Amino acid sequence: MKTAIHIDSLRIYAYHGVLPQEQKVGNYFRVEVTLYTDFSRALMSDSLTDTVNYAEVCKTIADEMARPSHLLEHVAGRIITSVGQQFPQITGGKLIITKEKPPIPGDVRDVSVIVEW
Repeated sequence: MKTAIHIDSLRIYAYHGVLPQEQKVGNYFRVEVTLYTDFSRALMSDSLTDTVNYAEVCKTIADEMARPSHLLEHVAGRIITSVGQQFPQITGGKLIITKEKPPIPGDVRDVSVIVEW
C-alpha cells in the first residue's frame, strides 16, 4: 500500500526575491507538498503516533519560509532538508512553492518551483 500526506495551498507572507523591493516589501507565497510516508498503521489505530503530524509539518515549512532568500529554489532546499530531519519517516515527496504576482513584465499571475525527491 502506498500512502502520502498532502498539504495544499499553505499561504504565507514572506520576503523572498532577488530585487531589493521584494526583500523589503514582501509578497504572498503558496506552498503545496506531498509527503510519502507509511501511515498504514494509522488506518486502523487512529493514533497520531502512527503517522506524520501535518500541523507540525506546516510549522516547519512556515519557519523556513520566514527566513528570507533570494531564490525560491534555495527555500525549497531548506524546506526539504528541515522536513527530512524532523520527520525521518518521510521517504520522499513533491514540493511546490509559488510566488503570487511576481514583479516581472507581462501579465503573470504567479511563478513556481517544483522539486520531487
